[in-house]
Amino acid sequence: MTTTTERPAVVGKLSTLDRYLPVWICAAMVGGLMAGRWIPRLDTAIEKVQIDGISLPIALGLLIMMYPVLAKVRYDRLDTVTGDRKLLVSSLLLNWVLGPALMFALAWIFLPDLPEYRTGLIIVGLARCIAMVIIWNDLACGDREAAAVLVAINSVFQVVMFAVLGWFYLSVLPGWLGLEQTSIDTSPWQIAKSVLIFLGIPLLAGYLSRRFGERVRGRRWYETTVLPRIGPWALYGLLFTIVILFALQGDRITSDPVDVVRIAIPLLAYFAIMWGGGYLLGAALGLGYQRTTTLAFTAAGNNFELAIAVAIATYGAASGQALAGVVGPLIEVPVLVGLVYVSLALRNRFAPSKGPLHV
Repeated sequence: MTTTTERPAVVGKLSTLDRYLPVWICAAMVGGLMAGRWIPRLDTAIEKVQIDGISLPIALGLLIMMYPVLAKVRYDRLDTVTGDRKLLVSSLLLNWVLGPALMFALAWIFLPDLPEYRTGLIIVGLARCIAMVIIWNDLACGDREAAAVLVAINSVFQVVMFAVLGWFYLSVLPGWLGLEQTSIDTSPWQIAKSVLIFLGIPLLAGYLSRRFGERVRGRRWYETTVLPRIGPWALYGLLFTIVILFALQGDRITSDPVDVVRIAIPLLAYFAIMWGGGYLLGAALGLGYQRTTTLAFTAAGNNFELAIAVAIATYGAASGQALAGVVGPLIEVPVLVGLVYVSLALRNRFAPSKGPLHV
């Protein structure tokens, strides 16, 4: 990928992969849907390829997607992020106060008569993003170091708070409001396992790559030779993951389009409000373009891997809760891709960044 200041300036300088990214993503979604719809038992075959409840195809796609981006992070500059209290506090409030509360409200407003879908959406709202947000932030030329720190913080809070918030939003708060109550069955290990696999592995690989690459040949060689070679693999992993996700529920999505639309409406509202709120808050606090972008995308994304795993473990693979979990990333992917371009279009409204350029 090009530098932060160069990337969107001239379309002709972009690689074919970058220039036609929306086309590739649409093709991956359509291809996944068609494969899931027309290839007999493809979804069953994909679901069987798993270890301890973790889908190996999805894990493979996410690891390939995240590694190149995390290999670009300049880990010696993370202290510039941990000292930014405005960014850290804003992220915690958006992710762990506003996000779950907003999804709870939207789920009850739009799905009062569909308890299974409603519960599935609330679970999605509780699972804060630790994976795909890395690539959305990178495509939008956000602050990579800030993204690494924020997803690490989300990971810790996820292990500690997911079950507690699930109990509160599915049982306690509905009881206070006189609404229907339910519960989830999950363990700290299940949550920690998701964090370790989908963030820990690529984070460690990215850190070691940069550390040893710079030690052997220096930073300039690493950033001008190694990163350009591994960079495109982030988008290859993204496209592969999209195909797998859409193929898993292709038959059900095309068979029950009305249900999918009903689930999609609160999700669209959620992504728009969380991203827009994060962007406005970052701009109001004067965080600058890169960190405002990172704040917005980390607030809008969700950990669909964990949400789907919890829904399936608690309610079953064929449940409405699981379908709502799967529809989450199916809506999130095209929406956040669109918001990447909105973000890039808004960049000129910010003062030029004085920070280091990204490769």
